Amino acid sequence: MNKAALKDISSIVIRLTVTCLLAGIIMGLAFVLTHDAKAKNEQIRDERVMYSILGYDKANPAPQTMALHTVYRYILTAGETQTVAYLVPVSDKYSFVELDLSGAFVRQAVLDADALKLRNEGERNAAVAAVVPAGTEARYADQFIIVTNEGKRMAYILDGRYPGFKTFIRVKMALDAQYAMLGFEVLEHEEDPGLGAEIEQKWFRGQFEGKSFEQLKAAQVVREPMPDELRAAITAKKPTEADAKIRADHVGDPIYALTGATISSRSVLNGNQAMVKKFAYRMDLLDKVLQAQGIKATF
Repeated sequence: MNKAALKDISSIVIRLTVTCLLAGIIMGLAFVLTHDAKAKNEQIRDERVMYSILGYDKANPAPQTMALHTVYRYILTAGETQTVAYLVPVSDKYSFVELDLSGAFVRQAVLDADALKLRNEGERNAAVAAVVPAGTEARYADQFIIVTNEGKRMAYILDGRYPGFKTFIRVKMALDAQYAMLGFEVLEHEEDPGLGAEIEQKWFRGQFEGKSFEQLKAAQVVREPMPDELRAAITAKKPTEADAKIRADHVGDPIYALTGATISSRSVLNGNQAMVKKFAYRMDLLDKVLQAQGIKATF
């Protein structure tokens, strides 16, 4: 290979290297400059969805006396022993409340960080690590929100992810204080367009609203058309008292499957049922422990 050819190859390699470095710098800057904006947009979206499934919008705003209390759940592992810890808001601090897998109280500690700082995952993990024994692994599991109005518990907000027909379906769900379904919204899925993707539709999701804990647990999917009057009542832009009565009359109905997407329909029902049953079990155990130990949570 002559010198001219080597010079050309070297020039190409240098140009490609410089191009890759510039592209990396530009991508890095773009990430830095847009990360906060994306996070803010996601937060706004989550808040919009949350208030929507609670039944609030611009025409019907949430009361100013309403408060949101976030509870974080961690799985603790020490050797072959596992326990569960809840970070419970108490005044401007968080209490670390540990239970064994049967729900029995293990111990409690106050985290050395104010509530606002614990919204940051790094700060929260560090605060948890400071109160667990050496050799214990603390793994973040999930979180939920308890909604109160004038100090009275009125709802729960849950985030969930469960198997769909193809991959996973991610939802945000609202339950009332007795674990009845207030509503849910599908945030992410990869169901088939025109078939399983219809799980996003209001007429399908609206079937779940108003079902009590027992009704939801017992519900099954049927391959029958939804009654026209029920579909109209669910999808009404400005529901009337007559629409509310129709929905109440049908609240004990089964879940009417999407046409050609029975599996996706069952996936949503099974996933929602599992979410509610697990949450109700955990919340009841936590409430008993908080009461027995005299821990004054903000909710």
